[in-house]
Amino acid sequence: MRLSLTLAALLALAACGQKTALEPVEGTALPPAPYGAEAQPTSEELLALPPTAAPDRSVELRTRSEEREDDPFDLPPE
Repeated sequence: MRLSLTLAALLALAACGQKTALEPVEGTALPPAPYGAEAQPTSEELLALPPTAAPDRSVELRTRSEEREDDPFDLPPE
């Protein structure tokens, strides 16, 4: 009984999070614009990940079994 009540309370607490747009704290500003940039990036642009930071998942290119080529460095343990 106590365990289920605790789990219900934790679930309710986790569900009450609020998602809003991020804004700088009052009295502060966004970081300065990068050198050579024509405009100050917004907070959304600063939070966007470049493609190299979160690459897409690669897919398996082999669609059928194939014999492996001989590998001269694939030696048995000593």
